[in-house]
Amino acid sequence: MNATVSAVVSLRQRIACLFLLSFLVAPTQLFAEDKALRVVSVGGALTEIIYQLGAESQLVGVDTTSLYPEAATKLPQVGYQRALSAEGVLSLNPSIVLATDQAGPPAVIKQIKLAGIEVLIIPTKYSAAGVVNKINQVSQALGLKSAGAKMAEDFLAEMDTLSNTEDKNIKTDVMFLLNVGKGSPMAAGIKTAADAMIVLAGASNVMKQYEGYKPVSTEAIVVADPEVLLLPQRTIDALGGQSGVLGIAGVNVTRAGKKKRVVAMEGLYMLGFTPRLPEAVRDLSKLLHSTKALESSLAVADK
Repeated sequence: MNATVSAVVSLRQRIACLFLLSFLVAPTQLFAEDKALRVVSVGGALTEIIYQLGAESQLVGVDTTSLYPEAATKLPQVGYQRALSAEGVLSLNPSIVLATDQAGPPAVIKQIKLAGIEVLIIPTKYSAAGVVNKINQVSQALGLKSAGAKMAEDFLAEMDTLSNTEDKNIKTDVMFLLNVGKGSPMAAGIKTAADAMIVLAGASNVMKQYEGYKPVSTEAIVVADPEVLLLPQRTIDALGGQSGVLGIAGVNVTRAGKKKRVVAMEGLYMLGFTPRLPEAVRDLSKLLHSTKALESSLAVADK
């Protein structure tokens, strides 16, 4: 009995100490809570995370890749993430800038930091783990660590539900084209967002011989002979639709060209590796593998 009483007293003492300690710490915490953050988000995925965390009221500006949700496009713009201007960012008087490692130029990032603004650079990784890292870092920066942990848990649970119902030994051969305009089109090699998405969707990227996005010749398109051409919706629009895609030199003799197998998805949804990744992978898999998608003139997923 004495041992029990002693344990209870000891527990009460610890609680009392913690209670007193909270008074010592509280003023600093209350000050931090009272001082609302002014956040500039540079990166569409980061902006989506902020909205999903319910912290959009802290946003004072975003970059031009922040296209979802639509409300984000109504916020003050700081320009394209790779071509920021220090003046544009600083004019919004932010307390913190959240950005991916694609933000720049480096001299501008340095200038923002020298102005006394906290800049958190979050690495870009084309994987589910990369999305979780974004969620964790953004939520921690906003003081929403618990909400971020729950968001990450839900995201991973959704990723776990993904399953490719196609025969894993029969993969659709896909070529991803980007920035098609004057000159040769750009095709995605390995270690790109496009390649990662193609693989996650259970398909195969026909351009495995190099890293990044590189101009692809007519001969290379013919030799690769993709079954499906995959492009961002914006690229297809710029080409004037499916006929423009099929008019790219070399495409007409490929399996994709002969059967008019062209698939389009909204760029950020497909390549952004945002919290919507499970949905994007599921949609892309259906578009690439389903008979209906392959036989249609133009299969489109636009979120």
